[in-house]
Order: sequence, then structure tokens, then C-alpha cells
Amino acid sequence: MMTTEDILKALSNVQEPDLGKDLVTLNMVKDIAIDGNNVSFTIVLTTPACPMKDMMQRASENAIKLLVNKSAQVTVNFTANTSSIRKDNQQTLSGVKNIIAVVSGKGGVGKSTVSANLALALAEGGASVGLMDADIYGPSVPIMFGVRGERPMMKDVEGKGVILPLDKFGIKLMSIGLLVDEKNAVVWRGPMASSAIRQFVTDVDWGELDYLVIDMPPGTGDIHLTLMQTVPVTGVVVVTTPQNVALADAKKAIAMFGQAQINVPIIGLVENMAYFTPAELPNNKYFLFGKEGGKNLAEEYDLPFLGQIPLVQSIREGGDEGIPAMVGSDQLSQEAFRSFTALAVRSIALRNANMPTTKVIEMVE
Repeated sequence: MMTTEDILKALSNVQEPDLGKDLVTLNMVKDIAIDGNNVSFTIVLTTPACPMKDMMQRASENAIKLLVNKSAQVTVNFTANTSSIRKDNQQTLSGVKNIIAVVSGKGGVGKSTVSANLALALAEGGASVGLMDADIYGPSVPIMFGVRGERPMMKDVEGKGVILPLDKFGIKLMSIGLLVDEKNAVVWRGPMASSAIRQFVTDVDWGELDYLVIDMPPGTGDIHLTLMQTVPVTGVVVVTTPQNVALADAKKAIAMFGQAQINVPIIGLVENMAYFTPAELPNNKYFLFGKEGGKNLAEEYDLPFLGQIPLVQSIREGGDEGIPAMVGSDQLSQEAFRSFTALAVRSIALRNANMPTTKVIEMVE
């Protein structure tokens, strides 16, 4: 007869690949049920989008059959408890577990495309996700998600008006482009832009989210500091392209978040437009902007390299048509974004397991 102790002993030999400890030590095994040769249990993942789910399932089944009962019929269930180590009493964005800022040193590197498809790939993996377009002067989310002209609803909460984000493709969206006429330029001084960002954080009902992805404006300025002074950012994803001019600006973004008074962890760096692949020659790669510049930069700064996104016509077309790559039909671009997201999820889990608690930064003027 199999016992609960037998199952736990066997599963103590199964490692969580990212955290480097076994499932039992990490308290990830729950609800063990045994009926004759049938055994079932639940593994509590660090995120619904865990890329190692299948590996852990196979390893658990093998461990029980090899170490307990070769005739065992093993059923492995999964649930998720997205880890959050916020240190602000969660007064702001109280239902959001992880806040991920997507940044770039310069414009034109595809940061909004990366943000949108990162959010969609996280949601595809089962996570609850929001996307905040914090690029006040050049909002892209309304176009990329096909919601131009739509306006968010409002609701009253204890006498205060609260904005309800739009829901599209299974994620929550908010952008300044949903509040102002796109024909009018947003001509704001720094304090006004910073105030708008605070309002997106405090006056929008984001609800319960595993991840809030924030598409930041290019550069290193007021809006970046305002965000980090308003909410505890879990970490940042740096987007670059391979050419030297983009890499030089990406270094400035890396340096900003590494400053002692800011010290926000960098989840990793992703290289966008890494190579051109024409639709009629899907196996060909043409390195139009240089080769592996982002990868080399990640190695230089000892940062996780989250992968390469190809320059594919369908990615541009989908963004213009309001159908991002992750909900389109091009498998090449979708696999690139899935691979990038899987590595980002792993890096976030490692950051939450091994680094100090995150908190709102306090800048000394």
C-alpha cells in the first residue's frame, strides 16, 4: 500500500528547475489522495505561465513509479500561487502581485509591440494580466488592440469616480489614448504627465492581477521616476535592437535602474528586430541591423538574455490592424514571443525567490 509519506519522499527527489530545490522543501505539493494504485496530488506553481510544468509532471510521475510503485496510476494537477514580495502594505494596486515595466533607451525599438505580446503570452499561459500604456506622448495600445475611439467606463466607489479598464483578448487595457482625441497632441509639462501616471495607478480599477505590464515611454525621465515612487516595481524588461545606436541608449536605461537610490531589478534584456525572415523563406535569417548586439550587451552586464524577436512583416501588420502577433496566425512570431515570455516568467520567479522584497523608491531631491 502506498502512503502519503511514500509519495512525499519520492517527490523530494523532484527539483523545481528554476529555484533549485525540491518540490517538497518548497511546499509545492498539496492534496495527496491515494486509492489503491491510483495517486493524485497538486503541484502549486509560482505562476500559471510556468514553462517547466510539463517537465515537473513527467519527473513526478517517474519518481513515484520508480521509487514507490511501478504500477501506480499518477494524476498530477496544477494550480498557481503567483509569488509576490511587495513591501508597501499593498495600499496601491492592492490586487496586483507583480508589476513589470518594459523600458527602452530610445524610441522605435518595438517596446510597445514587446509589451503587448508579453501581456498576451502571459495570459495565454493562464495568468490574469493587465497592460498599462504609460507612454503619455505616444500611446500605441489603442491602435495595437483595435480599440481606437473606445472610451472606458466609470464607476463610483465611496463617492470617488474610478476608471474601468477595457477588456480585450483576455487582458485589461488602459491608455491615455483612450481618454483623449488622438487627433490632438498631448502637450503636457513633466508634472502633468507624472500626475496622469499616478492617476492610472490610483484611479483605475485593475482588480486582481498576477501581472501588470507597463509600457513605459522611451528614455529615462520623470515618468519612470514617478512610477517607481508610486508603486513597487517587481522588475524591468529592457528592449533593444542589435545596432550600436540602440545599444548605447539601452546602456543608459540599464544604468538608470542600477543606481543605488533606485535599484530596481532588471528581469532581463530582449533583442527585438534581431533578424529579418521573409514569409516566403521562413528558414532564412538576414541580420539587417547587426548580429546579436542585444545578446552581447546582456552578457556584458551579466543580465538574463530573454531571447530574440524576428523582424517579421506580420508583426507590423498585426499591430497596425489591431491584432497583435500573439492572437494572429503567424507561428514564427508567436513562438518567439512565447519563448521570450517563458524566460521572463522564469526570471521573475527567480527574482521573487532570491532577491530582497521590492518597495517604492524614495528619491532624495
